[in-house]
Amino acid sequence: MQLEIQPRKILKIICTDSAGLLAKLTNIFYNHQLNIVNNREFVDHTTSLFFMRTELEGVCDNQIFLKDLDTILPKGSQRELHFLKRYKIVILVSQESHCLGDLLIQSTYGELDVDIAAVIGSHEKLRNLAESFDIPFVFLSPKGCTRLDQDNNIASSIDVYQPDYIVLAKYMRILTPEFVYRYPNKIINIHHSCLPAFIGARPYHQAYERGVKMIGATAHYVNHKLDAGPIIMQDMMHIDHSYVVADMIRAGRDIEKNVLSRALHLVLTQRVFIHGNRTILL
Repeated sequence: MQLEIQPRKILKIICTDSAGLLAKLTNIFYNHQLNIVNNREFVDHTTSLFFMRTELEGVCDNQIFLKDLDTILPKGSQRELHFLKRYKIVILVSQESHCLGDLLIQSTYGELDVDIAAVIGSHEKLRNLAESFDIPFVFLSPKGCTRLDQDNNIASSIDVYQPDYIVLAKYMRILTPEFVYRYPNKIINIHHSCLPAFIGARPYHQAYERGVKMIGATAHYVNHKLDAGPIIMQDMMHIDHSYVVADMIRAGRDIEKNVLSRALHLVLTQRVFIHGNRTILL
């Protein structure tokens, strides 16, 4: 007899912490014949908020399951039910290839469970790279356009593909608030320093002038403030006085592509909770 494949689902909860809450939740899982495959939780004692990510296995009526959860969750709680799947992204680029190339390789060879629907570029330089992986490349020149017109053109192209997320893989243009508001918590950027240090342009030149002893990268959600969205992932490496700007850029590119792919993996596996301008990773 062939066993039925049980679909995996991810339950994410943010609510006020209270005694016995976990017991009530697990009782509902049991009543719906759901098996807990993995569970992680965190209590922020400064706000008394409870965060939980639970991976569940089993077949149930999802709407009834969520309604039953609502009967025991405190008022104002947030709960989301996601399903493990291969998500779709659109990548925005300018002229630097390292982050795009890494994502193309990881997607193609199964190291990152994501489909790249299209690459949109403000320059033509990376067309051959994208098309060598059979990914459509859309060139949208910013010349002769206002920032708002350019972003509207980009949004029109993005919406053709209906992606789950938009990834800025070294897209070196500032997005308008109108564009950002259109895709809340759906835009992920890689920034070439450990924010909040060295925001904006030429961060390695800024770092060199300051004589820093470490360089890093930050993957974050994009909001209406420049390089100020919730941080998903950061990493760094130590350097010394012998590093010139070119050395720092070369080393920084390796950190950037690694941080971006790790952050994207966290987002795609529903491990990121956004709370205000912070993230909790479970």
